[in-house]
Amino acid sequence: MDINIQNKKIELIQWLSTLNDESIIEKVMKLRENEKTDWWKEISKEERKSIEKGIQDSDSGKLKSHSEAKKLYEKWL
Repeated sequence: MDINIQNKKIELIQWLSTLNDESIIEKVMKLRENEKTDWWKEISKEERKSIEKGIQDSDSGKLKSHSEAKKLYEKWL
């Protein structure tokens, strides 16, 4: 990782450790919360559809046990 980024991180940590203003700390916490990404939004539509289909199959009982799947696919495993 870039040394300049590391230095900036250290500088921020030092600055945060000296803060007494709760409103600034709350703003930083909100910024941090807003920066979290939801992996669901990061995957493709096809991946989402596939996951949703899997959930529907599970809900309707269209599942195979691990041992059945192993038997079915053993020649490729």
